[in-house]
Amino acid sequence: MTTGVRRRMGVEERRQQLISVALELFSQRSPDDVSIDEIAAAAGISRPLVYHYFPGKLSLYEAALRRAADELAGRFQEPKEGPLGARLLRVMGRYFEFVEDHGPGFSALMRGGPAAGSSRTNAMIDEVRQAAYEQIIAHIGVTEPPARLELVVRSWVSLAESTALLWLDGRKIPRAELELQLVHDFAALAAVSAAYDAEMAGVLVQILSGEPADGPFGELVGRLAALVPAPVPAPR
Repeated sequence: MTTGVRRRMGVEERRQQLISVALELFSQRSPDDVSIDEIAAAAGISRPLVYHYFPGKLSLYEAALRRAADELAGRFQEPKEGPLGARLLRVMGRYFEFVEDHGPGFSALMRGGPAAGSSRTNAMIDEVRQAAYEQIIAHIGVTEPPARLELVVRSWVSLAESTALLWLDGRKIPRAELELQLVHDFAALAAVSAAYDAEMAGVLVQILSGEPADGPFGELVGRLAALVPAPVPAPR
């Protein structure tokens, strides 16, 4: 964070500096609790100068939100190499790294913060969800996803989002466990959907065909098998 020292900056450089400062402060506390005076002090400029670059706190908040949304959407980008389960686990690792580093800012992004209900904020949130959806569909390798697959992926993206928000409230479950559980949740959603639809069954077979026994999906099978009671021997 830049503090104390004033220097001349170009208009765009100063705007980007203010966005960075605001995003860092919003990552530490709720945006509602951060004042323009604090942002100005952290940037090493006067309060009136902040208003020279942004009409008000809301416009600065939306600019910071824009950057956070772009970064969060980027966390779903992953090379299309190796088993899907391992790829999803790496994605969840980066996703929760963002959540942990930007807790209040993440909550503000997903819940709307000071701009709750605004069309621009809602559009940013939808962009993050759509980017996540498109990345996962691309990893599955389906060019025209059937309706049930779309439902599975969008439901899973929403589940990851709501799980992260709940996790921030106390962080009662170890982060690594939660990341793995969400990958298992994806497999479970796909498996249940496959039980109802032949097309989804084909997608599931395609996914599992490349999964190693020691991968995340293989581990889920082992965990579930351990829960099944041993068969009772038939009476002689």
